[in-house]
Amino acid sequence: MQYSADGQSDGTATVPFPQPGFLASVFRDLGADQGPEPDGAAGHPAPGRSSGPDSGGPDPVDPGVTGPDTGAPDTTDPDAGGRGPADPGSADPDEAVAAHARAAALTHHRTLTVQAEHDRLADLLRRAALPVSAMDFESQLRHYEPRPYPADGPAAVDGAEPRWEDFAPADPTAADPEGGPSRRLLDSGYQRELAQARLTHQRALREWRTRRAEAGRPAAGESRRAHEAAEEARARAVREYNESLEECRRAYRLAEPAAVESLLERALAAAETATQDLPAPCRAVFRPLTRTAVLDLDLPPLDLVPSLTGYRLAPEGDILPVPRPPADRATDYLRLVARLALRSLQAADAVDTEEILAGVVLNGWLREPGVEPLCLLSVDADRDALARTRLLPPGTPYEERDDEGVYADAEQDEALVRLRQLGAAVTPDPYTRTAVQPAARAGVAVPAASDLSANEFAQLVRDLLTRGGVAEWSVRLRGPAGLVATGEGAPGSALPGRWVVWASRDSESVGVEQIETLAEAVREESAERGLRLTTGHFAEEALDLSGEESHRHIHLIDGDGVRELARTHLGLPLAAGR
Repeated sequence: MQYSADGQSDGTATVPFPQPGFLASVFRDLGADQGPEPDGAAGHPAPGRSSGPDSGGPDPVDPGVTGPDTGAPDTTDPDAGGRGPADPGSADPDEAVAAHARAAALTHHRTLTVQAEHDRLADLLRRAALPVSAMDFESQLRHYEPRPYPADGPAAVDGAEPRWEDFAPADPTAADPEGGPSRRLLDSGYQRELAQARLTHQRALREWRTRRAEAGRPAAGESRRAHEAAEEARARAVREYNESLEECRRAYRLAEPAAVESLLERALAAAETATQDLPAPCRAVFRPLTRTAVLDLDLPPLDLVPSLTGYRLAPEGDILPVPRPPADRATDYLRLVARLALRSLQAADAVDTEEILAGVVLNGWLREPGVEPLCLLSVDADRDALARTRLLPPGTPYEERDDEGVYADAEQDEALVRLRQLGAAVTPDPYTRTAVQPAARAGVAVPAASDLSANEFAQLVRDLLTRGGVAEWSVRLRGPAGLVATGEGAPGSALPGRWVVWASRDSESVGVEQIETLAEAVREESAERGLRLTTGHFAEEALDLSGEESHRHIHLIDGDGVRELARTHLGLPLAAGR
């Protein structure tokens, strides 16, 4: 390979034939006669010349002649466009090295891009776990602070002209009686104080004269009156806002749906400030019948979680993506979703300082264009469960471990553990679009029993019987279809004595077997009466059995009776089952 003066390859190669200078030295050592050396014989052949017979090299070969007679192969480069023969070794190794370097740099760049996506996810996980401040009525009150008129500054109180004596610095003679006037002039600190005092006095004097001149103008009175009018408008706006807020508070205490929903949605919107770059709106619907808020949370898109760990360079030079295990990606998405859900629950719980809410139902919906929304998460928590559960992890929202980085197993993640403590239903794999059944659906103005969540139905039964006189309510069993509880009625109430209550949401008729089971439970609990409540209806055999003397202590309430009790005791309608 030949190199130019700057050390770069010129793209030509030298055939490794014996050098003329070497042969000449051999002939000279043997004492043979030789003619004059050609140019460049002492080293490399001169440019533009090839070794000939006199230098011991082979005969020159015409590059344009090919065939067996020449003894030289055809080295013409077909892609050279007639530029002459191509050297078999010209720049191939260097080009391969350069191509490999470019591929390696591109692989590194793409890996850094993937790493940036992982870092953003870790930052979102951290910010989504930050606690939210309560957006209650007290925190929303506004306060009016009057602004003084600009001409009524502190210097305008005294109408006298500023005097130099009030600004002059202390005489150094008082601090050093032995120092004379000449020493005072040489004191640099005193001279600086004196210059600063003169500037301050001149500024105060100029402002005083300006205010004095403006006070005599007719426009000064207009300016003052305009300032006072603006301040009155500010005070009136603050007063009217606080009055409207107080009106909203009164409506909230009366559990009016519009007031409760307005307060909840303001609190939910304020909770999103930590992750404004991650839109996750949450809407609220309040059901006065069960005093339950149903929250619909829009979950982030699935492609927010990186699907790759990086890129690698194959031995053949191809750039290959390195996918992440599907389980790890699903876990990361569920960790983020769990933090968003806990944040919404905390915001709703913190804003309810008047304890209007008896429970909260939260549904997490994945909404994709052209596809029916999927519910990937559903929580049905009553007030007691929210009070017992710390909604956010204390301290750091996640722990970094050497073997896992910012990611952790789903079973060990703090946010998911807390959701499961609330009885949440979470999809096992969001990327396979595996949905869960929502605990309750929002959007129904007058819900039916089938529209209520398990906690809502339990709360409805408790409110109905409590209004009827049953106290000391104790739930023994509770499930999606109903509950079994005991209660104690006061002697003078409509439901005196000890009761065993079996309430359920049935689509089929209640038969004799269930009445017999309730009668047995009454005997085991040493109760006096039993109540079988259903949102459906009873079979004729069950009605006949309850009319017998042995089962007179068993009382039956069907769906029509439940709706009538809701209208009578709660003053709210309950729609018929569908």
